[in-house]
Amino acid sequence: MNLYDTLILTLIMLLLAAIPSSSVGLVVVRSATHNIRHGIATTLGIVTGDLIFVLLAIMGLTTLSQWLGSVFTGFRYLASGYLLWLGFDLIHGGLKNTKTNVQPASGHYANSYLAGLLLTLGDIKAILFYASLFPVFVDVTTLGMWDIALILLITTVSVGSVKLAYAYAAKAISVRTRQLTYQRPAKLTAGSLLIGLGGYLLVKN
Repeated sequence: MNLYDTLILTLIMLLLAAIPSSSVGLVVVRSATHNIRHGIATTLGIVTGDLIFVLLAIMGLTTLSQWLGSVFTGFRYLASGYLLWLGFDLIHGGLKNTKTNVQPASGHYANSYLAGLLLTLGDIKAILFYASLFPVFVDVTTLGMWDIALILLITTVSVGSVKLAYAYAAKAISVRTRQLTYQRPAKLTAGSLLIGLGGYLLVKN
């Protein structure tokens, strides 16, 4: 890959990562309702899932991934159930808490990481996207270790930086509103968003 191809691929990855999506929604909710570390953990899970798909695409295992479609479908159902549970738990906490000074919800960072990873792995079509994108910039049959490392770096930086920007923005907004009376409606809205994401994953083809 030359410098021009590297810059173009990076720009494309940045733009695609910035488009509002289920992964963006998950990062925003986890960061706003917990803390920024949960947003970072969710981002790491999303990046890990993307890197797995990138490696499969680079290694020419697109066909294999289609054969293993049931496995990725299982990931999608797991992600759906997990998001539904998180959403209902958040709504329950919002209904139960009547104080205006609401502290961030607690939880293990592994839960946020797992949510991001499962959400990403549940979208098997992502590998088909990567498999069709990379040949535009490089001959995947002649990729060297440097090329592979560069593509993985571009993916990590592009996807990770954009999701982290969403996480920090969401946390900044939540900090400003924590003392206000609409903290409870905000939690109910966030929980509803997670339930919506889980339902979307459950019914999507």
